[in-house]
This record gives sequence, C-alpha cells and structure tokens, in this order.
Amino acid sequence: MTDIGLRRCVMREWRAEFRRAFRDEYVQYVLDTGFGDYLKAPGNLGATLAVRDLDAERCEMVTLSWWTDREAIKAFAGADISKAHYYPEDDRYLLTKPEGVQHYDCLGPGRS
Repeated sequence: MTDIGLRRCVMREWRAEFRRAFRDEYVQYVLDTGFGDYLKAPGNLGATLAVRDLDAERCEMVTLSWWTDREAIKAFAGADISKAHYYPEDDRYLLTKPEGVQHYDCLGPGRS
C-alpha cells in the first residue's frame, strides 16, 4: 500500500442523545472526562466529537476514537470493549445511555 498518511487501526464509535438545554455544558463535560481520557490513553491515535440538534429538546453526540489495536481499547475501557464507558455525571445529561459501542477495523490517523 502506498503511504498516504494512514495506518491500520481500530475505530471506536459511541453515540447517545442528550438534553439540548445542556448542550454546551455537556460538550464541555465530555471534553473534560471521556474525551480527555481517550487522548491520554496509551494506544490512542486521536478522537473527534460531533454534535447535532435533533429537535427543540434533544441533541445527538457521536464520539469517534482511533486506537492502535483492541488491546489498547481494553486498557482504556475494560475487558469487554463492546460495553460503553460512562462517567458519574452522564446521567444528568443523557436521554439515552446505550450499553454498547461499535468497533471498526479501519485506516486512520498516523503513518504505519
């Protein structure tokens, strides 16, 4: 494969709906907790956070993080990497709290 700035990795996707009234507050909370933890974790290659308004009451958040391999995800999230990783204040904001996350084999950030 030609080196175009991508490497083989695993992408982890989490998404949930939350209260629109807390949009800015929840985004900051996620940046300070889960997102910050992603970026500090060994084996993490980067992450992105996306938010969209669904209606007057709800927003949806999606986080995508890229990891060197599933072992790095286990070190972050625990032995069952299919389970979502939540923080103490999430219940205050979330309308949905999915139990699972998705993982994809992919080409992502960083040179192989």
